[in-house]
Amino acid sequence: MKAVAYRKALPIHHTESLQDVELPAPELGPHDLLVDVQAVSVNPVDTKIRANAEPAEGQWRVLGWDAVGTVRAIGSLVTLFKRGDRVWYAGAIDRQGSNAEQQVVDERIAAHAPQSLSNADAAALPLTAITAWELLFHRLGVGLGESSSEQSLLIIGAAGGVGSILTQLARELTGLTVIGTASRPETAAWARSMGAHHVLDHGQPLAEAWHQAGLAPPQYVVSLTQSAQHFAQVAELIAPQGRYGLIDDPAPGSIDIGKLKRKSVSLHWELMFTRSMYETPDMIEQHLLLSKVARLVDARRLRSTQGEHFGRINAANLRRAHALLESGKARGKIVLEGF
Repeated sequence: MKAVAYRKALPIHHTESLQDVELPAPELGPHDLLVDVQAVSVNPVDTKIRANAEPAEGQWRVLGWDAVGTVRAIGSLVTLFKRGDRVWYAGAIDRQGSNAEQQVVDERIAAHAPQSLSNADAAALPLTAITAWELLFHRLGVGLGESSSEQSLLIIGAAGGVGSILTQLARELTGLTVIGTASRPETAAWARSMGAHHVLDHGQPLAEAWHQAGLAPPQYVVSLTQSAQHFAQVAELIAPQGRYGLIDDPAPGSIDIGKLKRKSVSLHWELMFTRSMYETPDMIEQHLLLSKVARLVDARRLRSTQGEHFGRINAANLRRAHALLESGKARGKIVLEGF
C-alpha cells in the first residue's frame, strides 16, 4: 500500500523528513477495523513526533491520527461496525498512523462519520473534538448546559484546531461566556466565526487586555499554546477556585504552579491518547463522544474546522502542512484527501 513515512527525525525542509513509500498492509487485531483511508488532517503532534522520535533502525514510522474512511474488514471481536461503514477517528499514538492507504484502528475509539460532511471536512475534527470534549467536560468538569453566562471560559489559542472546536462546544453546549485569544486580524475573525463572544490579542499582555475589556475573572482557563509564556498572566486573571487546563508541553521549570495555590486553582492535563495508550476501562468513551459530535454536526449545531485543503495525501503536501503548522500561522485544520 502507499504511505508517507520517515526513518530519521529531520527538519521539515529536508526531503527525507517525510517520504512516499510502499508498505505491507497492516495486520488486523480482534478489536480492530481495517480502514481504507480517504481523508486525513494534520495536528501539532505529527510535527512533534516527526522532529523528535525516531523509529527503530530500518523501520518506517507512519504519522497521522485524524482520518475518515471506509471499513474494509473487521476483527473477530468487533460488534460496533460492519464492512462498508464510513467511519472517523483519531487513532492511537502507539500504532501506525493514518497517512497510508489502509490503517487499523480499535473500534472503541472510532465512530460513524457525520453524514452531512464531506470526507475532507469530517477529517478536520476527530482528534481536536476528542481533546476539546475531554478537556471541557471530563477534565474541567463543566456541566452540559448547566453553566451560567455570568461564568466565563478563556481559551488561549482559540483559532487553532482544538480552539476552533472547543469554542463551538462551549458556545453551543454550555451557558459560558467564551473569550478567545488570537494574534492576527484573520485569526481573530476566525475565532469570532467559531462563536467566541470576545477575542483578545495574546500578543499583548493578557491581563492588561482583559482589564481594558472590562471582563470579570474567568472561572475556567484553557491554554492551548505557549502556556509557559502566558502562565503568570493566567495566575493573575483566573477567579479564586477556578480551573486551569492545558494540552501543550511547557519546559520543565517554566511554570510555577505554586502561583495557583493562593486562589485554590486546580490544574488539569489533557492528552486524548491516554485512553487508547493504556486501554482504560472507559476507552469506549471516545467512541461515544465522537458519535455525539457526529450527531451535533448533522444537526447543524457544530461545523467543520477545515482551514485549508492541501490536496492529495503525499510527502510533498504533508511537508507543506508540517511547515505551516510549525510556523504558528495555521488557522483551523489542514486537510488532505486521496492518494
